[in-house]
Amino acid sequence: MEYINKNGLKKIKKKLFFLEKIEKKKIIKQLSEALEKGDLSENSEYNAAKEAYELLEIKIKNIKNIISNIKIINNNNNKNNKIYIYSKVIIYNINYKKKEKYKIVSNIESNIQKNKISINSPISKQLIGKKKGDIIKVNLPNKKIIKYKILKII
Repeated sequence: MEYINKNGLKKIKKKLFFLEKIEKKKIIKQLSEALEKGDLSENSEYNAAKEAYELLEIKIKNIKNIISNIKIINNNNNKNNKIYIYSKVIIYNINYKKKEKYKIVSNIESNIQKNKISINSPISKQLIGKKKGDIIKVNLPNKKIIKYKILKII
């Protein structure tokens, strides 16, 4: 089950539309142009287009599978000021003495460059359900433990 809000679902459906309606047509055109060139046994353009088409079909199937397993959540009614998916948080890394800001999102929306961390990341798992002022401990894969203090929930 993948949890997502309505905007996240719109983005996924937009990506699916792009792949099905634009990318697929582009690759089919490449395939037909390559077919016109004749002998397929030594036609590298045809082989490349065929491989691209097969990869595209896998992507489309994966996105459709994700969409079929999505549960829409409403993140606008957090009256108890606890951290949930789609919460934005400012935390203080006690070990390294620095502030960090994150938004907790679904796996498919995560993007560390934009400070969007997956609900399944070690830090998110510790943040979920916590309140401002709480201190959490995150166990990293290298056995190191990092402590954070929750400064603000946005």
